[in-house]
Amino acid sequence: MRERVRRVSAPVATRAPTGATNAYLVGDRAALLVDPAARTDELDALVAGATVEHVAVTHTHLDHVGAVADYAAETGATVWARRWREERFERATGVEPDRTFVEGTEIDTDAGAVTIFDTPGHAVDHVAFGVGDGVLCGDLAVAEGSVVVGAPEGDMRAYLTALRRLRAKRPSRLLPGHGPEITDPSATLERLIRHRLDREAKVREAVRDGATTIDDVLAAAYEKDLTGVEDLARATVVAHVEKLTHEGRVAWNDERVRSL
Repeated sequence: MRERVRRVSAPVATRAPTGATNAYLVGDRAALLVDPAARTDELDALVAGATVEHVAVTHTHLDHVGAVADYAAETGATVWARRWREERFERATGVEPDRTFVEGTEIDTDAGAVTIFDTPGHAVDHVAFGVGDGVLCGDLAVAEGSVVVGAPEGDMRAYLTALRRLRAKRPSRLLPGHGPEITDPSATLERLIRHRLDREAKVREAVRDGATTIDDVLAAAYEKDLTGVEDLARATVVAHVEKLTHEGRVAWNDERVRSL
């Protein structure tokens, strides 16, 4: 199975440190193309050398969908989208999906059935693709650093649940949307969970210590230079506050936050 999943890293406009998004081709004679973010000569050649029967994305952020329309038109492939997110998919890609999937849907390829896992949090329509003993995990996980889970798009509760559910599946490897293959999935998923819980603890501490605005919480919860990423960090703090509000640990009215 391993040799039947091939990756092409395509340079795109993205906030990811790599400056590129990974596209994956699963199979050869009846293949699934995942996250064609942009056209490149390498990806063109890979697609031309296979019979692409399916095109899908892990989620519809713009740095994952840029070449969906091109490759769908050239291959005549079936285009898949998350059910109940079809309009969002069409707005992002310019393509009306042919079919939809939900948790547990299987897409048949000559490399075997690819299983859909719901993994929202980074994006409301985020899914992962189970391929043999591995998972194409999109922006759920990265080998180094962390994933942005920022309000209003991001949902911290859903993201942590998705990490835990994927960890429980015990995949042997993760193929992320950005950066290299993750060969230690359990350790990486545990690291990402711990990172989010540690940040949450700092957010709660900041509120208990008297921070009442998101900017105050941001200043207290981050101990590093945020130049160039302050907007992402602020959106992440809001996502943490929304989670804590839902759990009844803080009160927040979109302007002021206080501890409960």
